[in-house]
Amino acid sequence: MLPPQDVASGAPRESDVLARSVRQVLHRAFGIDFSVVDGRGGRLLHRAPDQPARDWEALAELCRLVAEQGYPEFLADEDPFVVLALPVAGLLGNDDRVVVATFVTRPVAPGEDLSVAARAVGLAPNAARDWASRQPIWPIDSIRRVADLTVERLVTGRRTEALDHEVRSLSANLSATYEEISLIYRLTQNLRLSAGDEALGQMALAGLEEVVAAKGLALLMLPVVLKEETLQHAARCEELLMTRGDCPLDAAELKTLVRHLGLHVRSRPLVANPPVTTAPSWPVPAVRELIVVPLSEGNNLFGWLALINHRSGGEFGTVEANLIHSVGTILGIHSGNIELYRQQSEMFAGVVRAMVSAIDAKDPYTRGHSDRVARISVCLAQEMGCDQPTLNSIYLSGLLHDIGKIGIDDQVLHKPGSLTAEEYEHIKSHVTVGHRILSDLKKMENVLPVVLHHHESWSGGGYPSDLRGEHIPLHARIVAVADAFDAMSSDRPYRKGMPDEKIDAIFHDGSGKQWDPTVVDALFRVRDRVREISRERNQERREIRIWT
Repeated sequence: MLPPQDVASGAPRESDVLARSVRQVLHRAFGIDFSVVDGRGGRLLHRAPDQPARDWEALAELCRLVAEQGYPEFLADEDPFVVLALPVAGLLGNDDRVVVATFVTRPVAPGEDLSVAARAVGLAPNAARDWASRQPIWPIDSIRRVADLTVERLVTGRRTEALDHEVRSLSANLSATYEEISLIYRLTQNLRLSAGDEALGQMALAGLEEVVAAKGLALLMLPVVLKEETLQHAARCEELLMTRGDCPLDAAELKTLVRHLGLHVRSRPLVANPPVTTAPSWPVPAVRELIVVPLSEGNNLFGWLALINHRSGGEFGTVEANLIHSVGTILGIHSGNIELYRQQSEMFAGVVRAMVSAIDAKDPYTRGHSDRVARISVCLAQEMGCDQPTLNSIYLSGLLHDIGKIGIDDQVLHKPGSLTAEEYEHIKSHVTVGHRILSDLKKMENVLPVVLHHHESWSGGGYPSDLRGEHIPLHARIVAVADAFDAMSSDRPYRKGMPDEKIDAIFHDGSGKQWDPTVVDALFRVRDRVREISRERNQERREIRIWT
């Protein structure tokens, strides 16, 4: 007799499969088959082969008690027959069925009167005698002991299976949790300002695709600046949609869903499953299951992150919502930090531009000198193999190397003739004045040595500290050569710019005396490029580029 089928799947119900396994264990223990009886109504659910077909409804109350009590009982004891009942509930959990079997407890003598015993098991005397002759003999004490041992074995096995299932479930949950934690860890380890929010967004989508049972993922990054804004640092000025998997949404449709759901910058993750997504008013029928979360930091909205359509046809729930909320929070905070850093860098660039403009206003005759020195310094540093952070620092140092001239008396600064000793000392003070002006700005910590020491001399005798050789900071040695080249090639109130041949001769003679010979060698290797930069002095001053 086959177990009943599940209406939806056509598969046997778990309880029927387990009941059959119980009968198999009992058959191995006793050598006979057991029938199955409804413990409430006494209805025979399964008749075992070669078992008496008795009226079980008459024993319905006893079967109910056995099912409720949860341990084996003898329903009938009429020598030489006994009827054993075992509750399935005690073996399988919530169940009201009872497994039953009739046993023969001693050999039956030929001609023995079995009329009373036969009625107890629902057989005629001759049929009872014939049936008993084919059965194994089970003393009643043995039946009880084997029944108890078998029940203990079944219960233990069932508990073992339950624990095994629990361990497998826990292992699966731990595996999923580990993957989620690993994703969060990878994202937090990549919260570098040098790695833009778009790169981190791509990493988040790739990680979510592995962890979450979603067919499609979408990340819409909103613009942070207007197209017409003039920026020192690159920033997203158009929306960007990034997707993974089978994503049925474009940017416009995702924004339509956001508006339809009434989401805003401070919204919690919103989960939409049927019947919400099957309503006539749902704007995108291709989306059946959805989770959306904002990418925000404070009141700033940077985009939307969405999981779309459950991979197995199920529904999204709190587990997925909590994970996507964590990821969205990380992305939002990272975008906020990047935007704050950009704004601070823009402000810093503005401050530097203002300082350079102040230098040019102080000495209009050398307008553009700071910009050219900065660019020539970078050209020399590149030739010497300096890395990008060093180039950034040298460029900024070149821009601000003469910032101290703001504190120099105009009459001395613009004097066309020779300076007196007192005036020369006053001019020399621009390096310490510049150092003092910038000393409270943390971003200028790499610039300060250049401002202070770009007039030191390789062989000594420079100012303000009479440093020599490699005791002079490298950045200052590079800027010193660039400063001298532009000064010699530029027109001044008291002279015209020098010709290239004379400048080359001065640097050849001053190499290893006034200037670092390594830097001078680099100058001669790139002098064509340096002269090209220097010749731009008569053109409109370029926009100052601040590298940070």
